[in-house]
Amino acid sequence: MTRTFKLVNARLATGEKSSITVEAGVITSIGENAKSDVTEIDLKGKLVTPSFVDLHTHLREPGKENAETVASGTRAAVRGGFGAIYAMPNTNPVADTAGVVEQVHSLGLEEGRCDVIPIGAVTRGQEGKQLAEILAMAHSRAGVRVFSDDGNCVSDPLLMRRALEYVKIFDGVIAQHAQDPELTKDAQMNEGIISSRLGLKGWPAVAEEAIIARDVLLADHVGSKLHICHLSTAGSVEIVRWAKARGIHVTAEVTPHHLLLTDELASTFDPIYKVNPPLRTERDVHALRDGVADGTIDIIATDHAPHPLESKECEWPAAAFGMIGLESAFAIAYRALVKSGSLSLQSLVAAMTTKPAVIGSLSDRMSGLTVGAPASLNVIDLEKEWVIDRDRVESKSSNTPFHGLQVEGAVESVLFRGEWVMRDGAILR
Repeated sequence: MTRTFKLVNARLATGEKSSITVEAGVITSIGENAKSDVTEIDLKGKLVTPSFVDLHTHLREPGKENAETVASGTRAAVRGGFGAIYAMPNTNPVADTAGVVEQVHSLGLEEGRCDVIPIGAVTRGQEGKQLAEILAMAHSRAGVRVFSDDGNCVSDPLLMRRALEYVKIFDGVIAQHAQDPELTKDAQMNEGIISSRLGLKGWPAVAEEAIIARDVLLADHVGSKLHICHLSTAGSVEIVRWAKARGIHVTAEVTPHHLLLTDELASTFDPIYKVNPPLRTERDVHALRDGVADGTIDIIATDHAPHPLESKECEWPAAAFGMIGLESAFAIAYRALVKSGSLSLQSLVAAMTTKPAVIGSLSDRMSGLTVGAPASLNVIDLEKEWVIDRDRVESKSSNTPFHGLQVEGAVESVLFRGEWVMRDGAILR
């Protein structure tokens, strides 16, 4: 049985100091009610948060294990403070059947470091032609509640409508990769001044915004839940803001890299900055931060997209889209939002914990820092400065755009259901 202990001198995201008692993997008391006759662990004023939840992770297994596996991906997740990660379906085979999502689910249980929740494909093979086995995946042992063709847009409006109707049956959600395929053929980066100067085919903002506008109207018509993956433009923020004002069931995410980096970096021709959706302009970055601040954008999600070295160390047009981000997510979001004055620490923690848990139907396991909740917690040193190093990541891939960047906010220890899975920077299992 998990032993009983008390975390003392813990700082909460609200700024207050507190003590937290953990018994048998559950938080049993907080603050003045914390037990006094158990082993104490002095956190010396470090921040305690619920474990982070990532609604958008690429684990690559099965079929693309040279880039990432469930084992390496969950180690990266723990390093970044994530107690739950949602695995996108663009594997080989695609996670479009009950059998494949159950395989991913089982691999996560075998590793036991954090929850691995499969996301099911919306269409067979993510080809956008026929609906996948949505109900079978929902009723499988994996209990899938989030469906996405991420990497591909569900561009057919009739298929999208039918998918929204199916997930409404069990209160699921469609997570849309908003990218009109006809407007982005052979596109390489954000369409604008930089793309014109570099001679790279541009990716217009309207390619994202048009799909979001269509889909919020479809979601309103059906009365179903829609989630927008990796929002990246100022126009997209405005459309989601409008939809929420009308009471449409839409949520949205933004990645840490879209909150900090701009398309100016493409001028280096270094494919490490090639990502889908592309890095946008400074104006977009500020609009995204404002969108998080006013609640238009609900959550931070990593879109952790590992690739083998040869897929990135090549000419820009031949390179793969994507960046890794699990291990640096909190530090980058903390820099972009809290240190910039755009957002409170408390709001950032909510955007990385309880809010994504609600969207992903995971509130029973990730219900926050409350009595009776599973003790899945992070201990974070907000004052600690560290340098992001691609040669020291837990991921099998090293395609981070933040190599060499000095940041603040280090996840030092992680509890998963009352067991230490990382302690003082050392992963224990």
